[in-house]
Formats: sequence, C-alpha cells, structure tokens
Amino acid sequence: MGGLAALAREAGHNVTGCDAGVYPPMSDQLRALGIELIEGFGADQLALQPDVFVVGNVVSRARLADGSPKFPLMEAILDAGLPYTSGPQWLAEQVLQGRHVLAVAGTHGKTTTTSMLAWILERAGQQPGFLIGGVPLNFGVSARLGATQRPHAGDAPQGRSPLFVIEADEYDTAFFDKRSKFVHYRPRTAVLNNLEFDHADIFDDLAAIERQFHHLVRTVPPSGRVVVNGLEESLTRVLHAGCWSTVSSFGAAVSDFSAQGDPQAFDVLHQGAAVARVQWGLTGVHNQLNALAAIAAAHHVGVPVQQAAQALADFQNVKRRMELRGTVGGIAVYDDFAHHPTALRTTLDGLRRSLGPDARILAVFEPRSNTMKLGAMKSQLPWALEPANLVFCHTAGLDWDATQALAPLGVGPGQRAQTAADIGTLVSQVLQAAQPGDHIVCMSNGGFGGVHERLLRSLSKQ
Repeated sequence: MGGLAALAREAGHNVTGCDAGVYPPMSDQLRALGIELIEGFGADQLALQPDVFVVGNVVSRARLADGSPKFPLMEAILDAGLPYTSGPQWLAEQVLQGRHVLAVAGTHGKTTTTSMLAWILERAGQQPGFLIGGVPLNFGVSARLGATQRPHAGDAPQGRSPLFVIEADEYDTAFFDKRSKFVHYRPRTAVLNNLEFDHADIFDDLAAIERQFHHLVRTVPPSGRVVVNGLEESLTRVLHAGCWSTVSSFGAAVSDFSAQGDPQAFDVLHQGAAVARVQWGLTGVHNQLNALAAIAAAHHVGVPVQQAAQALADFQNVKRRMELRGTVGGIAVYDDFAHHPTALRTTLDGLRRSLGPDARILAVFEPRSNTMKLGAMKSQLPWALEPANLVFCHTAGLDWDATQALAPLGVGPGQRAQTAADIGTLVSQVLQAAQPGDHIVCMSNGGFGGVHERLLRSLSKQ
C-alpha cells in the first residue's frame, strides 16, 4: 500500500494514508515523499474528503471485545456510501492499463526476484515502472511509474508498450474481494517462481493455492509467456490444469534456463549451452534460482542473457534481505525478512555456505506471519533452523508452545535453543551467548521490536 501511495503521488494525486504501527523502511520512504501518514483508523478522517478510498487487505469488518468496530473509518465509508476500491484494482485501472506487465509470483523470493528483474530492465535502458514489496537498494524506492513508452521497442506483440514489473502476491485482495491480488494484474510475462503451502489463515491446503495460481495463468494472453520453475511439482500441476501461452522453464537440468556452478559464481545455460556468467555478492541456491527466473523473464521482452547476467553483477539486493545492519566487536548483525520455514532454512543455508562449517550462526526469529501464529508449520521449525548453531525465539502472541516445537533442538539455558516472551529478555539471551566472530541473523516479517538496533547498541556498550 505504501508503494501504491508513492505511485499515486508520482502520478500527480494528493495522497494521504492511515495505518497502525508502520515501521522502516516504508515509514521512512513515505516521509521522504511527503505523504502524510495518520496513525489509526478513526472515522474523523472522512473530513479529508478524498475522491476515493483505496483499501488495503489489513482492513476488515472485525469487532473488538467491547463490540466496537476495529476499523471505524471503513464503517463510516460504508455508511456514507463513499467511493472505495482495493489496492490491486486501483493499480490495474489507473497504472497497468496499456503496459506490458511482468508479474513475479511465488511463495518465496518474490521481492528479490522482482527487484532483480527491474534492475536487469533498467540496465538494458528500458526504464521500467515497478511495484515491489520492499526497497531494492539499486533504486532506493519500492515503486515508480517508469517510462510512458518503451525506450527500446521489441518486435513481439505490444512491443512498444512500456514495461511494468510487479510483485504478484497470492494473498487475498480485500475484505470485499477474496480473489488473490495477482488476478488483477493481467501480465504478459508471468513468473511462477515456486509454490508451497502458506497463508493458513485463508487457504485450507496447497491445492487451494494451486487453484489461485492457475487463475493467474488463465489471464496470460496467447502471445504472453509463463516462466516456470521446473523443479516444482506443484507448478507442474498448475500448468497441467491448462496453459494457453508459451512456457519457458528454469532450474531443472533439462529446463530452458539452468545454472552450472556455485551460487556466487555460475554459468547460465540456455537450452543446454553456456551463454553467460553471473558473478555477484549474493549467496544461496534460492538466489541462483531467482536469478534464472529474472533472466528468463527479461529474455521474453528482448534482453539478451549476457546483458542480463552483467546487470546482476552489480545487483545490490533488497533492504531486509540478509542486510548487514552493523558489526560491533567482531559480531555481525543481519536483518532478514524470512518467516516461512523454507525461507528460514534457505536463508541460513545460504549464509552457512558462504561462511563455511566453522563459523557460528545465531538465529533470532519470531513466528509473526498469520500462518506461523496459527502454528500450522511449527513442526518444521527444527529442520528450518538446523543450520544455526544457536536459536532464539520470540514467543509473544503465539497460541502454541514454542518450547515444545523446538524441543528436538534442546531448549533452555545452555541448550541450543532458547525462548523469550519479550524483546528485552530475548536480547539479554543473545548477548549472553554471543562471541567475537559470531553472525547474528534476525528474521521476521515485521519490525521485530527494533531488535537489530537494540543488539547493536548493547554490543557497543559491552
């Protein structure tokens, strides 16, 4: 929603917004753009008299314990019969019309892959617009409109249409539109990066999510392309349900695009022949696959593989994706957005591969997503955290027993894992265990109580 606000402001609209507990980097970005952010959802905001209210999917018709509405502003909008729409619908109608949309979908890696793709197109001189669920360091902003006409026209259908890259989320659109957000975007290039069970609060099982991914595939035109991870059985099932566009695969040995070599320096193979080499600062097999997805998508709009690989050499990743926040006394503190068990595992695996077997990794995490709060994947946590030497779990807001879930690792003082119900205790536990040379990775999809700054501040006082 912050990215949408930035796009609306760039398009010349007067924009205000409201939310609760906004944290960096989005709060910083909105402030820099001069977009007023109102704390809370009070009905008094009707006095602003906007032309339209763009409603995010955090808003609902929920009631508090005393029976009062959780979102009084929404109730007032409905009562007054004022115009409102969802974020994805506003975007589709006001921004995406007439553009060649490249949409990146998947359980993991959407933000990183979308950022890679936008950067490849930027380096190719195409000045793409983009909307990304994070702040790519190469651009410094999460959204922009981009060129109104493609600087270097392609020979494919709609080859003069300006390019727009978007992170395509499968979560539902709004309380009044339960379709996945991505069905609004109508891409000509659709990346299906991976697919696992997630969002247990709105999906019953993996098949329900596969159905939504197939709805996305149905919107891709015949001249469009579906870029699909050839390693994922779930995505194979999605395409077997029907596909009406060209398909380009990546990842598997027999795919159109594959990799040979270590994730930090590898050859890119196109239909079995080595055509380019990527050497960059990112780690992990997951980022190698993300790179292949971005290269394949860029190829669809005319960017040669060699040019795409060269662009990735100076790709700087995204804020909160293994972002080094500081080093004090030889102890490095990182911030990472990982929250799904597979994302936790791939983040830690990538760091382990980079550091070697002897380095000490301290994983500090909170199960904050709706799926993790429900405990739907708690049994996977010991596997997810296995590459770390020590584990520290923030347990506030959980309805399940984290100590029991982490029991296979050993839980308690002096054990491999510890739990804490508040940030202060968690920080104390980490400080007591940390040694020079350690790498502390803080993982959450929220602000995590500013744990990174608190750790760095406390380490500097030791």
